[in-house]
Order: sequence, then C-alpha cells, then structure tokens
Amino acid sequence: MKKKGTKKPSRSSHQKWFIRVRGSYLPQSSQGWLTYIPYVTYLLGSLIYVIHHNYDLWISVFILIPNWVAAAAIMNWVAANNS
Repeated sequence: MKKKGTKKPSRSSHQKWFIRVRGSYLPQSSQGWLTYIPYVTYLLGSLIYVIHHNYDLWISVFILIPNWVAAAAIMNWVAANNS
C-alpha cells in the first residue's frame, strides 16, 4: 500500500548556495554570501595579523599556510554540500 503525498523533496528543489566554476565554488545565494564573507575575512585577518607582528618569513609561512589550507578545506566541503 503506497502512501500519497509523502514524497521526499529532491535535492534539486532546494536553492543552491554555490555554483561550481572551474574546480572551485562561487556564492550564488544570500546564504552562500553569508558563508563566503566570513571566510574571506578570516583569510585577510590572519594575513594582517602576521604582517602586523613582523614575524620572520618562515614563521609567517608556518602560521599562514596551515590556517589557509584548513579554512579552504572547510569552505570547499561546505560549498560542495550546498551546491
């Protein structure tokens, strides 16, 4: 016996936050922008932090690269799941 009207909403019926562009993702909706803006702010803030404290070049690299890679991985995961 089949129940009427109990269809699960398809993945395509919900609005996509990001669109895939050349192996990356760009925000498409307001939710995408509200996720993307703090990400870019974090990247710029960490760069300004390193510049402000006048660290040696190698210390700067060891501070920035792991933070940026982790942030990019998280952002890529979020964008892939909402596109």
